[in-house]
Amino acid sequence: MASEETAGGARKATKSKLFEFLVHGVRPGMPSGARMPHQGAPMGPPGPPYGGNSTVRPGLTNPAMETNRKRPAPSQQQMQQQQQQQQQAVQNRNRKKPVGFPGASEMPGRQMDMREAQSDPTLGSNTKRRKMADKILPQRIRELVPESQAYMDLLAFERKLDQTIMRKRVDIQEALKRPMKQKRKLRIYISNTFNPAKADAEDSDGSIASWELRVEGKLLDDPGKVKRKFSSFFKSLVIELDKDLYGPDNHLVELLSSKAQWHRTPSTQETDGFQVKRPGDVNVRCTLLLMLDYQPPQFKLDPRLARLLGIHTQTRSCIIQALWQYIKTNKLQDSHDKEYINCDKYFQQIFDCPRLKFSEIPQRLTNLLLPPDPIVINHIISVDPNDQKKTACYDIDVEVEDPLKAQMSNFLLSTANQQEIASLDNKIHETIESINQLKIQRDFMLSFSRDPKGYIQDWLKSQSRDLKLMTDVVGNPEEERRAEFYHQPWSQEAVSRYFYCKIQQRRQELEQTLAMRNT
Repeated sequence: MASEETAGGARKATKSKLFEFLVHGVRPGMPSGARMPHQGAPMGPPGPPYGGNSTVRPGLTNPAMETNRKRPAPSQQQMQQQQQQQQQAVQNRNRKKPVGFPGASEMPGRQMDMREAQSDPTLGSNTKRRKMADKILPQRIRELVPESQAYMDLLAFERKLDQTIMRKRVDIQEALKRPMKQKRKLRIYISNTFNPAKADAEDSDGSIASWELRVEGKLLDDPGKVKRKFSSFFKSLVIELDKDLYGPDNHLVELLSSKAQWHRTPSTQETDGFQVKRPGDVNVRCTLLLMLDYQPPQFKLDPRLARLLGIHTQTRSCIIQALWQYIKTNKLQDSHDKEYINCDKYFQQIFDCPRLKFSEIPQRLTNLLLPPDPIVINHIISVDPNDQKKTACYDIDVEVEDPLKAQMSNFLLSTANQQEIASLDNKIHETIESINQLKIQRDFMLSFSRDPKGYIQDWLKSQSRDLKLMTDVVGNPEEERRAEFYHQPWSQEAVSRYFYCKIQQRRQELEQTLAMRNT
């Protein structure tokens, strides 16, 4: 939990510093309430940006928009060419167009619509996706305001911090895929009580001497808040009593619920201990067989395979990994066909074949894996009144879940500070957009102040090109509406060609008419 709070706090602090620098101009290390000195020209005009959203260019006549100037339905190839031309026009506009003059896509109302779409979560895919590049200040603004380098340094630190946290999250996810176990001591307490026979007992139980055996236990140094039940560590528990006293058929006490043998089932109710009551008035030798509940399951290896690998009891995956390590160490993999393993004399004795595929090993291992040995505890049930208070204690090693695994899972699932970090991110993006808009307005004012006439003419040309692409008009209506356009040298040839085409068309019509009359 400490690592989770540290990572979330670091990200939140970085976002706060970025936003504080953008809005208030406070650099890291500056005293509270201090501000950076203002340098350079003001960022933008004192009033609102210039408006104007005329859908028709100044001086453009209505006939220029008539349908006879529209192109016919284009083919797919022509549409692709038009898209390429439009993209090229947008790039040219970004390079050549005098920045800052508000056009159809730069109106304040349109900007408000975009901001509303970004802030409204119900718009789904229409919402603009925030990117890391959107938080970077343009080079011109950094040159204009040298103090903005502090913001860029914070941005680089944030990127490095995000990469580190993401890499750690991936490492944690990979670690959670593997079993994370710790060895702990489980202390088992074995005690018994003796109930002598009572002559004046009313029921049959009191008239017969009996003893009661109790098996309990607890985990030593258990750091978990929820204590595990004693029975949760075992798959089964069997008590073998003296055959001479209880006969060959009744010497096994199988603790099933409160009666006999106990085996784990899906509906098993966990308990803190077991108790067994039997008639008798003499000391009884008993043997407790405890079968641990391994998670993941573990297996005892065949003696030959255990000697070869040096492993007695282990999980299936660890056994296969040990086999692969033995194969690599002894170079048993076929040099020509990597899929096959050339068995040495030990492998031939175990798998009974000179050569086998590595993919066959898990199947062949099934006959070589046995259930693990149970824990055997020998105990004497004493009926001596002086031994009633004696309790036998045994410590055994058990595997428990590493508490760090729960912390890792909580770290991956935690959403602490995420909402606040997202809010700071949105504020940073909005501030950067505002700075870019102010820079556009400033550039417009500076360009217009240097050469008002040339700036307006360049802007009109740019708008003319844009309108031509938007309306899909053939030719240049602005030039065609002037008389000088038709006094150029090519006009005489164009008129001659026009009349020649008309004459040829009329001649074909007359020939067709005469041919129809003659027939």
